[in-house]
Amino acid sequence: MNRTTFGTVEGREAQLYSFENANGMEMSVCDYGAHLVSVKVPGKDGGKKDMVLGYDDVSGYVTDPCHLGATIGRNGNRIANASFELNGVKFQLAANENENNLHSGPDGYEYRFWEVKEVKEQAITLHLDSPDKDQGFPGNFSVDVTYTLTDDNQVAIHYCGTCDADTVANMTNHSYFNLNGHDSGDVLKHAVCLKAGCYSPVADSKSIPTGEHAAVAGTPMDFTKEKTIGLEIGADFEQLKLTGGYDHNFIIDRDGDGLQLFAVVRGDQTGVVMEARTDLPAFQFYTGNFIDHVKGKDGVVYTSRTGFCLESQYIPNAINEEKEDKPILKAGETYDTTTAYRFIF
Repeated sequence: MNRTTFGTVEGREAQLYSFENANGMEMSVCDYGAHLVSVKVPGKDGGKKDMVLGYDDVSGYVTDPCHLGATIGRNGNRIANASFELNGVKFQLAANENENNLHSGPDGYEYRFWEVKEVKEQAITLHLDSPDKDQGFPGNFSVDVTYTLTDDNQVAIHYCGTCDADTVANMTNHSYFNLNGHDSGDVLKHAVCLKAGCYSPVADSKSIPTGEHAAVAGTPMDFTKEKTIGLEIGADFEQLKLTGGYDHNFIIDRDGDGLQLFAVVRGDQTGVVMEARTDLPAFQFYTGNFIDHVKGKDGVVYTSRTGFCLESQYIPNAINEEKEDKPILKAGETYDTTTAYRFIF
């Protein structure tokens, strides 16, 4: 493990923690926002390619419009009308995307320093206390996020928390991956297979799901057999037009408990394969449609579709949908979920 200063935020130094496994793969995590800053994978030429979009220092993350590598909480994705009812009480959140709440509002967990609770040779645990009514959510929520770099080349992200009142808990990681390297241009030729026979159509460009679990078969949303991201992203299909490309929730075809393989992606230039697993019911597949000339690491300018996200989650706006599994954490119970990304190179 190596720790370096990663710049300052309002006079406080941010720290970057870097780890390497037995195979030469590297992972870097920042205590500001519990960001996943880099994942470097050895190449056949002897060098290493960084597979995660990000910034050279913490200043980029302070003003980041895209949530690159961010730990999102308390709730990832969207809540309609920035409000929900729990135990007969209505809770109002910040309306930061149209009239809806996106990624818990402008005061997300990615814009705060986390306490470094424990550092091991290939893992780091960061801690955050989120007080009652923080972002509008009920209860004092105490949460840890642990990043582990394993010797089978996984970046495993474990969330563990408790709350003293019933609350919403639906955290995720918002890393943008490019398996050709963060500086290699668009991901349209990446080959993708998703273990999802259904997705959540959105009602309009505000991207709130309709509540339908629509079959992907016969539509451009079908990735049950491997195809490239770019093959049908520009198809004459209403759902893709509403969101400017893929930016939809997919429902995992689960065949048991525990970690479920839900996505396999292959970089066309490097041949690097990423397998994604989670114990959650769904994930957001987003192709970076709205990245707009963001200056990232090494002076690289990120533009539309230069990275893709696989954000594990409960179905967006599930808290307001009677038929969906709701992301409710009961008082005194433990929020405990893991998502892992394994790289094959």
